[in-house]
Amino acid sequence: MTRKVRTRIAPSPTGFLHLGTARTALYSWAYARHHGGEFVLRIEDTDVARSTQESTEQILASMQWLGLDYDEGPVYQMQRLDRYHAVIAQMLAEGTAYHCYCTPAELDAMREAQRERGEKTLYDRRWRPEPGKQLPPVPEGVPPVVRFCNPVDGDVTWDDLVKGEITINNREIDDLIIQRPDGVPTYNFAVVVDDWDMAITHVFRGDEHINNTPWQINIFRALGAPLPLFGHVPVILGDDGQKLSKRRGAVSVTAYEENGYLPEAMLNYLARLGWSHGDEELFTREQLVQWFDGTHLSKSPAQWDAAKLSWVNAHYIKQMDDTALAELVATQLKKRDIVADERLPGICALFKDRCDTTVVLADWAARFYADVTASEADRNHHLSDAIRPAVAALADRLAGVDWDKAAIAAGIKEVLAAQGLKMPALAMPVRVLLLGTPQTPSLDAVLALFSRETALARLRAL
Repeated sequence: MTRKVRTRIAPSPTGFLHLGTARTALYSWAYARHHGGEFVLRIEDTDVARSTQESTEQILASMQWLGLDYDEGPVYQMQRLDRYHAVIAQMLAEGTAYHCYCTPAELDAMREAQRERGEKTLYDRRWRPEPGKQLPPVPEGVPPVVRFCNPVDGDVTWDDLVKGEITINNREIDDLIIQRPDGVPTYNFAVVVDDWDMAITHVFRGDEHINNTPWQINIFRALGAPLPLFGHVPVILGDDGQKLSKRRGAVSVTAYEENGYLPEAMLNYLARLGWSHGDEELFTREQLVQWFDGTHLSKSPAQWDAAKLSWVNAHYIKQMDDTALAELVATQLKKRDIVADERLPGICALFKDRCDTTVVLADWAARFYADVTASEADRNHHLSDAIRPAVAALADRLAGVDWDKAAIAAGIKEVLAAQGLKMPALAMPVRVLLLGTPQTPSLDAVLALFSRETALARLRAL
């Protein structure tokens, strides 16, 4: 390969950008960046009936959130119809394509007859011109499709970047429709013209496309266009062992953003979901680009593991700058009609080690801004009549101290000594009153993040 490396991702806007396509986009992006090449975003919107603007916007938002910047695009196929028509006209003139006037009823009858004979259901090429062949009369009022003259003999072989050498015999595939009656090109034709025009050198995609590849290679060759290298990555399986897809079990990339996952964590997890670099589990975006040379891609399906993603996300939350993290948590709080203040970075710093999403972190932060109600079980267990005088004494002592962690800690020690108590005996009920749970970080650190007024009001609400 002497050409400049150019990769692409080409989602269809018939639904959200799901995890499998996001992973393919990541691999394509990382490969281009590793080799100093270029990455192209193409929107394959020729399925006019199912494509939507909402899906397009979601795809663009997902790419932006993941940080997969592209050097060209988005390119929309429906804006390239004139180009497709010009290539179709060229192929018709050169005899590598032809018009077919078969009606849907004729095609159904053809396939049924083939099934009855125990044959593979393939188009019988009745409208394909051949020397000495008498074609049927052109029917009136039947708009034709355009079919590709696929080679009738020989094999199509390519050295797949993931799976190695793959061979499919041309007798296994038929004359593909490359243009519908309404003049809109079909997927397998448009993708070839696009990859040719955009000088794409490497195509990473899901292995459900393997059966499309022989057609595409044959069309490339018919056009005299240079072939890209293909790499077909295995599917991602859900918890039930079935393939994740737009129609089954998949969740949109943007849903993970809404549910409190970080893009760095998602990239890290997706990269490892079918690729490895030694035993490295956690790595930066820069390390991924450095290491991703197209090798070490798995040939086997990957299993989606929500717990593993949460573990990776927890790592990145712990590593994140508290101010930046607070911005994400503030967004989660706004969904609950809670407006945060300057305390939020400190709250994030204190609680982030306990959280695997920004939603969970927002759950903790919300307790500082909104009323909390402990469970009846926790109140009954921790707020006994015997401990209430000590809690009241603590409230009285904290009313007169400087409101910082050190002074609060000293006040707590004084109350413990005066009441003859160990820290857990007092800390548990205080935590229940403050945050509605007996398990929190250090009590003095928690108290320091409250306003004095709110803390004392909660302690006195026995």
